[in-house]
Amino acid sequence: VQLQASGGGLVQAGGSLRLSCLASGGTFGNYYMGWFRQAPGKEREFVAGTSWSRISTYGADSVKGRFTISRDNAKSTVFLQMNSLKPEDTAVYYCAAVRDGRPIATRTREYEYDYWGQGTLVTVSS
Repeated sequence: VQLQASGGGLVQAGGSLRLSCLASGGTFGNYYMGWFRQAPGKEREFVAGTSWSRISTYGADSVKGRFTISRDNAKSTVFLQMNSLKPEDTAVYYCAAVRDGRPIATRTREYEYDYWGQGTLVTVSS
């Protein structure tokens, strides 16, 4: 599976961005999809994930209520809608996939994922 992330950019605090990740080379519905981020000088962290049945899980409390993960199985694309952005959301955001067709799967650990996109940079200015 190849993953192509897009949608990053520079935004002011309080603004919104929508990240997209297009998957190719596999049956999208067979994969659990996740978003991770890595801020400068920090370890990569889990942001959100979704099963094929759209059961979602969120990572840090700081993103809950502000970020929403979704997926369009027909278009093999997973999205991350980010609202009320803060400077501390500045990071490279990565989409990732792991073969797991369970409808209520949850995958939050980096090592669980087999496929990674190239990352898209999100910069939030104060």
